[in-house]
Amino acid sequence: MTPRERFVAWMLGEPVDRPPFWLFWPPWARTRERWAREGLAPGEDFRAAFAPDPAPRVLPVNCGPCPRLERVVLEEDEHAIVHTDSWGIVRRDLKGGESMSQFLQFPVQGRSDWERFRETHLDPDHPARLDGDWRELAAQWSAAGVPIQLGDYPDVAVFGALRWLLGDEECLIAFHTMPELVHEIMDHLTDIYLTVFAAVVAEVQVDVIHIWEDMCGRQGPLISPRHWEEFMGSNYRRIRDFARRHDIRLISVDTDGDPALIAPPMMAAGVNYLLPMEVAAGCDVVDWQRRFPGLAMMGGIDKRALALDRAAIDAELDRVWPAVEAGRYIPDLDHLVPDDVPWDNYRYYAEALRRRIMG
Repeated sequence: MTPRERFVAWMLGEPVDRPPFWLFWPPWARTRERWAREGLAPGEDFRAAFAPDPAPRVLPVNCGPCPRLERVVLEEDEHAIVHTDSWGIVRRDLKGGESMSQFLQFPVQGRSDWERFRETHLDPDHPARLDGDWRELAAQWSAAGVPIQLGDYPDVAVFGALRWLLGDEECLIAFHTMPELVHEIMDHLTDIYLTVFAAVVAEVQVDVIHIWEDMCGRQGPLISPRHWEEFMGSNYRRIRDFARRHDIRLISVDTDGDPALIAPPMMAAGVNYLLPMEVAAGCDVVDWQRRFPGLAMMGGIDKRALALDRAAIDAELDRVWPAVEAGRYIPDLDHLVPDDVPWDNYRYYAEALRRRIMG
């Protein structure tokens, strides 16, 4: 089987020659620096060296602000840098390490800001959305049997993009104080995605539509299942219906944390693939298979085990292996690799995973 055939069939519970095997999550930059000191060759594509299957490749079309907003440095000192990002958010980032940004200002504070941002940056039909070499890349990937994906972080999101525009607390308050605006923003963003998607699938067969949300913590989702259905459900169903019309068989969602409360409405609206199944938030892939039959998953291996020792790594692989044997689950880490993981431990993990999958 080609990697493309194997991936789609495995995630749908159809017969395959073996499970897909890739190493999806990269290390932090600081982790890579540590590994270089511990023996990793500079520039080595170590993930591809261990794992034979390519993860889905993302078509580089523009589903976010268009024309693209360039990063602009506003302030800088020896400790931090303040800059605007691709959505016009003003962020403060610390230097010399890995950390979450401090978000200082968001582009939308109310309806007038939204209307101005929509007119300036969110025209679904802007011709620059289809600039670039995506056609050539799609032809190369198709010829090589590589899975093809539409949508990725940070630009294809329903809740996630609302949050980029309004801010974390402000967008949650808006569900109650400005529900009409929330509906309008989510509907318009989905218009953009489907307009761009339609142009792409006229030329390329796509395997998976991916929606980035990051809308959960370890305590659960940031909005209730009722609000998910009221505000997001119709747009997910629009994406589902589009996928069905164009034989796109997988719709995936990326959210950290514990999404168990919103998994049922997501699945009812067409989502059939979830990642990264964060262990620290209580997501056990074996338990999830029991609770949510029919849902494909990737991730679910506790990255913290890799900071311990080989016995901890083996125990973690033993823990998730019943889910691999049950199918529709790709074993992988539950997020980026932090810098407390030694190169020798990561190498042992990758080789152990390879032996289990490849024999």
